[in-house]
Amino acid sequence: MSNIDESKDFIPVRIAVLTVSDSRELADDRSGQVLVDRIGDARHVLADRRIIRDEREEIAAQLRNWIADAGVDVVISTGGTGLTGRDVTVEAHRDVYEKEIDAFGTVFTHVSMQKIGTSAVQSRATGGVAGGTYLFALPGSPGACKDAWDEILKFQLDYRHRPCNFVEIMPRLDEHQRRK
Repeated sequence: MSNIDESKDFIPVRIAVLTVSDSRELADDRSGQVLVDRIGDARHVLADRRIIRDEREEIAAQLRNWIADAGVDVVISTGGTGLTGRDVTVEAHRDVYEKEIDAFGTVFTHVSMQKIGTSAVQSRATGGVAGGTYLFALPGSPGACKDAWDEILKFQLDYRHRPCNFVEIMPRLDEHQRRK
């Protein structure tokens, strides 16, 4: 549900896109491209884009690099959220989270149920926060990336969305690390 307060100014955020795949390259990365296109259409900034193999340590290392980068506010990964042995993206995300956004997975499942019915139970989409950076892990299908962006992230990453959004609390995400 969109509730945009047009009296407020739009604040673009800097978003990095990570595709987790053993077989994709930029030329055939449809899911990553879906996210890149939607980020641009929403007037946000694409901070970086990478493809990394399904290796837990490599994924976590890239997430940590972006968390440490002041030029990245949000990381969205696609791929590796399923149930097979090579699906390790969720574990890599959780290796770096300071706090998990539990409701993100719940809301994503609700959105997915409307599109793919009970097959939604096979996704382990997740969200969290680390070092003042938002991190979201989405399934590797273009449809799932569209659903997550169009139904959740587009609104939560828009400062004008009411009654609340992720952008308005960004300055306070790492307040526990500040000296008193």
